[in-house]
Amino acid sequence: MNKFLERLRSEPYLILDGAMGTLLFAMGLESGAPPEAWNVEYPERIQEVHRRYIEAGSQVILTNSFGGTRYRLQLHNLQDRVYELNKAAAENGRLAAAGAPHPVIVAGSMGPTGELLEPMGTMTYDDAKAAFAEQAKGLTDGGVDVLWIETMSHLDEVRAAVEGARSVSDLPITATMSFDTNGRTMMGVTAEQAINTLGELDVAAVGANCGHNLPDTIAAVQAMHREHSEIPIISKANAGIPRWGESGELEYDGTPDVMAGYAYHAHERGARLIGACCGSSPETIRAIKAALAGEIPTEQLILPQKQATETADTPTEKKPPRQKRRRR
Repeated sequence: MNKFLERLRSEPYLILDGAMGTLLFAMGLESGAPPEAWNVEYPERIQEVHRRYIEAGSQVILTNSFGGTRYRLQLHNLQDRVYELNKAAAENGRLAAAGAPHPVIVAGSMGPTGELLEPMGTMTYDDAKAAFAEQAKGLTDGGVDVLWIETMSHLDEVRAAVEGARSVSDLPITATMSFDTNGRTMMGVTAEQAINTLGELDVAAVGANCGHNLPDTIAAVQAMHREHSEIPIISKANAGIPRWGESGELEYDGTPDVMAGYAYHAHERGARLIGACCGSSPETIRAIKAALAGEIPTEQLILPQKQATETADTPTEKKPPRQKRRRR
């Protein structure tokens, strides 16, 4: 049996990792530069990020390949290196996992293309499938245990990603969507619609990642579990609400204590694969591990609540004609 599926069936929960981009920026990655290029330019830095999460307690690490389709890489003239960069991402994950003190699953991260499908955009369904197949091939050959489709907003793009991946790989597949305000994705998909559609595609696990805030992510998780309790649920929320700091950079208000409360309550509401997304760190994962292991008194694990003023200070942008690229 596949290692990921075996762990999924035998463990009450699995601890995921946190943000990749947040740590790479601290290591010198320039804003706007492609993190995927570092898989071959600075593989030791990518492996170091993986190791830090493993040491913090991550049982599943996601490869540095979120923007690894040719549509994203062509923005940096790297569209002819899709296979190379994704294979290297998987190999970096495998090398980090090899020296781990506990068994580690390597998940091949596959983010959205950043393009809109016809008729809203110019990308055809077949082109989307081909792009995801190309990425999945590199990740599979590099040695990942599972293909991890994430941060999606359109059901057709998720379907294209699943079909594309299955055309080149026999690995299990998971899929998560990003729910913003009012419990919907940017393209209007509800949590119930997401799990019903993805359940029909027979993926190994479904869930929510990134998103607008912790309460919305927890609500999406709960709605999915209520709709299909038999399907393993993923919860990988951002570290709270982003705001512009004095330095001009985005800062997140999700302290390790806040994220510990999020993890506990996400698990209580049905999530079995739990980690963090943008703005998180190994300290976040360490707190999540402690919360799930019962090492923190329950009364200290506060359920995150929506703040009445959160939208006033939350960064906003005019909607571009193409989907905004998120970097976990």
